[in-house]
Formats: sequence, structure tokens, C-alpha cells
Amino acid sequence: MADVATLDPVLSQRRAIARLVSIGKRTGYGLYLVAIVVFGIGYAFGYTTTMTTTMVVSMAIGSIVLAPAIVYGYGVKAAEREERRATLK
Repeated sequence: MADVATLDPVLSQRRAIARLVSIGKRTGYGLYLVAIVVFGIGYAFGYTTTMTTTMVVSMAIGSIVLAPAIVYGYGVKAAEREERRATLK
């Protein structure tokens, strides 16, 4: 039996966006974690130029990736909530 999402292009697109949101969140938060770990190491042992660059680049790229992932994630959740509400009526 075919999956409903494969038959409905809107659900298929929503599933693809949700997958990208998941990847974006993992990547963004992972880069934040890298920055925090490097900060901790630098705090304990002293900072180098490489550590500072790693922290700044990780935070910048993490923010660039994470911000749209969060916004689209809220959009996907709102669409699913609206669809459930419409099917109950």
C-alpha cells in the first residue's frame, strides 16, 4: 500500500522540509557545541588564534544554519497542527 505522503505532493514537500529542518538543527547546534568546547579548552589552557577563529566561525555558521531551520520548523509544526484541526471539523 502506498504511503499517503507519496500520493500527496504537499505532504511530500512538508516531509522533505522537515528532514532539512532536522539536519539544519543538528548542524547548527553541533557547531554551537564546537564553539563551547573550544571556548572551554581555551579558558582552561589559554587561547590561540586558531581557537578564536574556530569559535567565531562556528558561531557564525551555526547561526546562519540554525535560524532558518528553527523558523521553517515552526512552519512545519503549524501546518501539521492546522491540518489536524481541519480534519477534526
